[in-house]
This record gives sequence, C-alpha cells and structure tokens, in this order.
Amino acid sequence: MTNIVLLNNVDHGDLKVATGHGPAFGDAVNQTLVFPTEWEEAQREYPILFRRGEDGRFQSVVLLGLDRDENLFLEDGVWDGRYVPALHQRGPFSIGLQASEDGAEAEPMIHVDLDHPRIGGDAAQAVFLPHGGNTPYLEAISGVLRRIHAGVMIADAMFEAFEAHGLIQPIALEVTLSETRRYTLDGFHTIDAERMTALQGPALQSLHQRGFLQAAFWAMSSLANVARLIDRKNRRSGPLP
Repeated sequence: MTNIVLLNNVDHGDLKVATGHGPAFGDAVNQTLVFPTEWEEAQREYPILFRRGEDGRFQSVVLLGLDRDENLFLEDGVWDGRYVPALHQRGPFSIGLQASEDGAEAEPMIHVDLDHPRIGGDAAQAVFLPHGGNTPYLEAISGVLRRIHAGVMIADAMFEAFEAHGLIQPIALEVTLSETRRYTLDGFHTIDAERMTALQGPALQSLHQRGFLQAAFWAMSSLANVARLIDRKNRRSGPLP
C-alpha cells in the first residue's frame, strides 16, 4: 500500500527518512531501471542494457546480480558502488504534477509516500530544518528527482532515434562460472557497435546535436562491467565447485 501526498514543511516538519540500504528498502534486486540522465555515472560501474517494458517501449536497466533478488553491490546495509542508481537514492520521494488554480501548466512537485519503509527510524535524516527550510538531505533528493524527471522526458525520443538508425540489437549474455554454474541472460538489447561505426555524417550530427551520440557510447562501453560483475559474483559465492 502507498500513502502518497504532496510534501510540505507544515504537515511534515518532523519527517525523518532512513538513508541506508537493504532488502527491506527494495534494494535486493538483480537489475534496476536507470535513466539516460544518469548513464554517464552508471556506465563506470554497471552494465547498461535495454529491455522493452509492458507498453512495448524501450527502457534501460543496469545489472546488479545474476540470481533472482541478488544485488552484488549490497552488503551489510551499504551499497558498495561509486554510483547508486537514482531510483535507489530517492527513497520515499517522487515527482508529481501539481495543477495550479489559475489554470497554468502543471508544475512538478515533490511528493512523499508516508507508508514507505524508509519513513522514520533511529538513524533517519531530517527532511526540514527546525524553522521550516530544506535540509541538505532534501536538497540532494531534489537533485535526484530532477534527474529522474529529465530522464523520463528524453528517454522515448532517444530510443526512437536509436531505432530509426538501426542501432539497437538483441543480446544474450552467456556467463560461465564453472562447469555446473552457468547463466544465460536474455531478453535484453544493446547498441550495435558495427552499425554505430558505420553511421555517416548526417546521422552522427543528428544524434550529437540531440545529446544521444555520447549516450550510445556510454551504453556500449558499460558492457565491460559484465566482467567486474562476474568477479563480484565469484567473491560472494566462494570457491567454485
């Protein structure tokens, strides 16, 4: 159940939010959604892959583990990574469009789920200062939410451009840890490196002008992190049989 309301310093002046990581907060997952606005940071740590959502549109995810509910970056309440995906930073907060009384265009406003498991706790962070101003924590969350919102706004156009230039191809990742431990990760897509290098001037210029060209290279380079993920899996699993 959720109890999502518009955040304000009158009703929520004493609100505190737990900031650690763990299964109780939804962090025990083997993949999670990321947005184009965070690919630059994400590609340094995780493999970025594409998949189709239930509506048929492409979305991007990062791999965090190989087994179900396995996050190899999660240990003892700490996310062991140089970058934590935005959906796992935002906690109980989200962006909602709030219509104004004068009929102007709806503005994005911060909302909070008061039934979220991060609400409260002994080591929780305050959201508002004693006299009503935003704490540094809430300012940081505002930045995370702006990044998510901006990423949502450009994602469809970016994937449509990639498809228009024939850059998206299916990929099946074959991971072998030992003779008895193998994984096949299918249902994913990535950027076709050969088609990328074959693009001519107008196509390259179009992608560059829209900010999509660099994103495509980030997605391609991120696949090198599959090897690092395997290393984490081996360390977590212990000696191979």
